[in-house]
Amino acid sequence: MSRPQSPDRFHEDKATFTVRGSQPDIDAGVEAIRTTLKTLPSRPGVYRMQDARGEVLYVGKARVLKNRVANYTQVDRLPRRLQRMVAQTRSMTIVTTNSEAEALLLEAQLIKRFRPPYNVLLRDDKSFPFILLREDHAFPRVQKHRGARKYKGRYYGPFASAGSVTRTINALQKLFLLRSCTDSFFANRSRPCLLYQIRRCSAPCVGRIDEAGYSELVKDAQDFLGGKSTAVQRKLGEAMQTASDALDFEQAAMLRDRLKALTFIQGSQAINAEGLGDADIFALAAKGGAMCIQAFFIRGGQNWGHRSFFPVHTAEVAEDDVLASFMAQFYEEVPPPRLILADRAPADCELMTQALAERAGAKVRIEVPQRGTRTRLIRQAQRNAVEALDRRLAETTTQAKILGEMVEAFGLDGVPDRIEIYDNSHIQGSHALGAMVVAGPEGFRKNAYRKFNIRNPETMPGDDFAMMREVFERRFGKAQREDPDRDGGEWPDLVLIDGGKGQLSAARTMLEEMGIEDVCMIGIAKGPHHGREGREVFHLPDGREVTFPLNHPVLFYLQRLRDEAHRFAIGAHRQKRSKAITTSSLDDVPGIGPARKKALLMHFGTARAVKDAALEDLQRAPGVSRAVARQVYDYFHQ
Repeated sequence: MSRPQSPDRFHEDKATFTVRGSQPDIDAGVEAIRTTLKTLPSRPGVYRMQDARGEVLYVGKARVLKNRVANYTQVDRLPRRLQRMVAQTRSMTIVTTNSEAEALLLEAQLIKRFRPPYNVLLRDDKSFPFILLREDHAFPRVQKHRGARKYKGRYYGPFASAGSVTRTINALQKLFLLRSCTDSFFANRSRPCLLYQIRRCSAPCVGRIDEAGYSELVKDAQDFLGGKSTAVQRKLGEAMQTASDALDFEQAAMLRDRLKALTFIQGSQAINAEGLGDADIFALAAKGGAMCIQAFFIRGGQNWGHRSFFPVHTAEVAEDDVLASFMAQFYEEVPPPRLILADRAPADCELMTQALAERAGAKVRIEVPQRGTRTRLIRQAQRNAVEALDRRLAETTTQAKILGEMVEAFGLDGVPDRIEIYDNSHIQGSHALGAMVVAGPEGFRKNAYRKFNIRNPETMPGDDFAMMREVFERRFGKAQREDPDRDGGEWPDLVLIDGGKGQLSAARTMLEEMGIEDVCMIGIAKGPHHGREGREVFHLPDGREVTFPLNHPVLFYLQRLRDEAHRFAIGAHRQKRSKAITTSSLDDVPGIGPARKKALLMHFGTARAVKDAALEDLQRAPGVSRAVARQVYDYFHQ
């Protein structure tokens, strides 16, 4: 049975109801559910509850849809959280599946897509990094990879962080001398690069190793990543002894260094998972109304790092239900290993096992160790979960205090839930763009970051005020069109602008022209001693200026917000500039492909020379016909 890829594969039936009255009412919600019940089948599937605006409130799965949805009409038996949900419900969407396991997988897909307010959510904006060992080249490359698996090769992961991947790739370079350069860099080398000099690459680009020898290194790397590090260690030891017996001491020394690197890696593991193979370890801690799930990733008996997760919307939800929701969403993007160890069984453990087996295409086991060495791993994960949750609660308490002091200092109406910070980046007006980062009480929300390419022809290069006006016109114009009632959670409670009175005035004027006058705005400008942090001046729309003492917590917090916007803006600008370097004005000429573009550049030298060339000169270029020459000439001169 295959994994459901899209809700479109299933039969979908949507019933929408119009309810009069401005306040959601529980009787109207129950009536909407009862109307849907009349046409519900007695088969597995997924249901979505929606409010009057069509926004998804909750996604659930059921073995028998009719029976499960009928429970929501018994309001007195529901917890308060679900009673509030029923009161807001005005429509339902039903998707039928072939089995309850498919319904579970589809439920996880829809939760990640819609992020409903009444579902337990795995709030983690970052995808997991993998190591990719390419197989589409005679001399495969080892590299870090995120996202869709569009390259042919072997993927190893997940790793807990980019740092874990970097350390492992460095180890692979030391141990197996695999190349990490791009194919274009590889194809244009005439002599070995620095990595060869420091013994981190075998230099296949210049023939220092043949294809058969490099393939042997690749096989050793695959064995190492697949958990056969002991066999690799034995092989290196035997090769070192053979080289020593043959008096090839230089080769023996190189093999000795590789053997030392392998021994160091084996001894630097945070936990001893020898004999465990591929496994994930989970432990849950709950305290103060918050929960933390600690995850360890074991692949090939090696610890590839750990990460703490803090699911949200967990109030009034049982811990085993939280763990089940977490697993379903976590393995939506990460392939499940054959073994999952947990400190407790998730809700519907057998169903979860069946669904993950369908997801993995192989048998998956979920175990709760009670004795033996695996209980030590669970205890270590539990200890890490408790410590991470304690740190989180301490940070939350400190954050709440800082936000409270900020509200008092600026005279805000309340603690802001969504803070947007804006910055511009350009070099003498070129490749200009604006950047927006978003923060809340829980930290930065990186999935809400946005960048705005400055494209208004009336904006003069380097005019920061005009750039800010354009950014605000596009950002809030879209907000007015898509969420005029401001109940979608996408309108900011506070706007911070990296700039002084001029930038603040430009943004404020733009909003006033759009009829928006109630967005709180603050400008952050450097003080009289430019370049010295801690002397920032905060400008308010009413003309007031606020400063903070050095080492004040609110000052540090606002500096961190400003610095994140600056970092994001500079990174986006660098990407735009790098992309522009590799583009040419010839790319926009219709009918000019890579071959003719190369012929024109080889003949004239630069794209500018092609643009200024006469029609007769273009016709004399090799590989360019009269028709193509006329097309190029007309494009640049009409």
